[in-house]
Amino acid sequence: MTRRRRFRGRIAGVGSASGTRVVVGRWMESPYGEFTDAMVETAEGHRVLVAPTPEVAELVATTYTFDEVRVEPVGTQGDATRWAVRSPSLTLDLAVGGRTALGRLLRVVPSRVAESTVFAAAADPVARVVLRGVRTRGVARAGRREYYGATDVRAVTEMSGTFDGVGLGALAPVDPPCRFGFSSTPRRPSVTSVTTTVVDAT
Repeated sequence: MTRRRRFRGRIAGVGSASGTRVVVGRWMESPYGEFTDAMVETAEGHRVLVAPTPEVAELVATTYTFDEVRVEPVGTQGDATRWAVRSPSLTLDLAVGGRTALGRLLRVVPSRVAESTVFAAAADPVARVVLRGVRTRGVARAGRREYYGATDVRAVTEMSGTFDGVGLGALAPVDPPCRFGFSSTPRRPSVTSVTTTVVDAT
């Protein structure tokens, strides 16, 4: 029987003046309970996973590609307008603004439809053309198939933070796209509400 795992939450993707790009997953529902993980790609192209437990690290590191994996306490505080991400390696404070044009379009689609793997598959050709580096379905490492069902997108308007004690600098586009897997976050810094479905290889 094919194993499916679903993760519901929000993904923040931001670039910085230093060239470091950060992707934070804030997962409210998952097989591992509520958790935060972060993916960092430095200006030099070094890709780091920051995960809260060995179990989460094992799943993420065998699905995406990293040069380094760190298991350490990591969490997110705040509401829909403010994120405060904290771990020994990473601090990140985000101000989240209004819904983007894409977000307004997604809100028209019923959540049950938008979260389905069928809709993600149908939306993928459009996403590839409209949003450089973004995919809504694809095959990850270990032959796993992934589907991203986005239901909302809001702009990130401010950012500050550090990685390994070094300041990230001002908010900037996610450019070049991150290289963790088959898809990046949108170029415009944003927070996307998403349901991710991971289907293991049979």
